[in-house]
Amino acid sequence: MNDRVVIITGGSRGIGRATALGCAKRGFKVVVGYASNAAAADEVVAEIAASNGKAIAVKCDVGSEADILALFAAADAFGPLGALVNNAGIVGPTARVDEMSAERIQRMMAVNVTGSILCAREAVKRMSTRHGGKGGVIVNLSSVAAKLGSPNTYVDYAASKGAVDSFTVGLGHEVAGEGIRVAAIRPGLIDTEIHASGGDPERAHRLSVNVPMKRVGRAEEIANAVVWLLSDEASYVTSAIIDVSGGR
Repeated sequence: MNDRVVIITGGSRGIGRATALGCAKRGFKVVVGYASNAAAADEVVAEIAASNGKAIAVKCDVGSEADILALFAAADAFGPLGALVNNAGIVGPTARVDEMSAERIQRMMAVNVTGSILCAREAVKRMSTRHGGKGGVIVNLSSVAAKLGSPNTYVDYAASKGAVDSFTVGLGHEVAGEGIRVAAIRPGLIDTEIHASGGDPERAHRLSVNVPMKRVGRAEEIANAVVWLLSDEASYVTSAIIDVSGGR
């Protein structure tokens, strides 16, 4: 499809990993951003290389601007940027708002909101025709939590994803005339490790009875939607937020 670079934050596991593999199949050169698990990131790179694709792994905590700048510098050396997938995100342990520390909330926003906006800033600088770029696509990972609010679970996470939705719409309008499309995917209950990081590894399967389709989603089902948005098949889609949630 192309020889352009896609940056995927949080690309070593779960939805990010599935998206990295899907993008490589479409001909993208893949930059796998990872926060801590170098072995998992290297495995993704090796799997892409085994299928004659091109990928590199770059350590990046999107809560750190310095890390983000280093990630984009590494991508610049790899080739012209064509896409960004803002996939990195965190949840905290299940808690009510009246039990949350300032540090928890600040970290949540730093990674899920500020990190996504800063990555988008760097992508726009490279892809916008206003800056001499050739256009591109930004896909943000939101969550149906943005609509549901996640009471008694993680309202702070839901609020961070509500911010991602608003950012998607606004940035999409801002750069629509500069060759950049911006969209978001709102996953529902997906079978990935993020539930364990929130202290409840069985959460998705336990709640699946509430999903109209009566099952959890797979990371590949989210990745397929992301890869479609990155493709020319979605050429008239911008400032759109698409639920991939089994109806939840």
